Amino acid sequence: MKIRVGYELIYDFPQPTPMIMVLGVHFTRAPDVVVPDWLTTDPAVTIAPYRDVYGNWCSRLVAPAGRMRLSGDGLVRDSGLPDVVAPSAPQHAVEDLPAETIAYLLGSRYCETDRLSDVAWSLFAGTPPGWPRVQAICDYVHQRIGFGYQHARPTKTAWEAYIEGTGVCRDYAHLAIALCRCMNIPARYCTGYLGDIGIPPPYGPMDFAAWFEAYLGGRWYTFDPRNNIPRIGRILIGQGRDASDVPIAHTFGPNTLVGFRVWTDEVVAP
Repeated sequence: MKIRVGYELIYDFPQPTPMIMVLGVHFTRAPDVVVPDWLTTDPAVTIAPYRDVYGNWCSRLVAPAGRMRLSGDGLVRDSGLPDVVAPSAPQHAVEDLPAETIAYLLGSRYCETDRLSDVAWSLFAGTPPGWPRVQAICDYVHQRIGFGYQHARPTKTAWEAYIEGTGVCRDYAHLAIALCRCMNIPARYCTGYLGDIGIPPPYGPMDFAAWFEAYLGGRWYTFDPRNNIPRIGRILIGQGRDASDVPIAHTFGPNTLVGFRVWTDEVVAP
């Protein structure tokens, strides 16, 4: 299948403001890109692309004072298959983990492993290691947190999501990531597009989505504690230790977001 993905962000800036955008389809999906989702701006400004330490495509620019529109619109080929499920995927001993996964065992800005370690071991020490343990964590987080956009705030951490019992998809991901790391399972935060393909209505407003990946059996697997079922058409934009590594937009000055649209639509051939 083919999936049209894109966004439109409209900002008001009181003064010229540097920005870093993380909005392009991840390089791991490059072979699937039919029409690139290049970032465009109105008014036009110089855009300097680079790859960050996690391999994400980033775009640097300076927004002029006034109103600015940032948008992208692309077409991506997808298998149409749901997320991979591998119940027998084993957990690695910490001493056997590849060096590049160690950073995803440690606490980070939004994933306080020190505060959640006792909680994690009390809840999951008795679960079978590997895939069943990660799934048990996802089941717990799915039940623990009540979803609601009114509960979102940019400073909410995994610990706060655990205590408050409410949040949005990034809070589900942060809590599950922290609990996995407490149980010595590398886990990394992911953001991207996830539409309603294969899901019955009613449909909510489209937004960017957050999920996570856990390292099991020598590879990274996708887990989604918010939805907690395999989904179709997941398209990665960025990944890192938590949401602080992959903000959709990082602005270095005051601004007001006055318009926000995201689309993720299956393109049906005539």
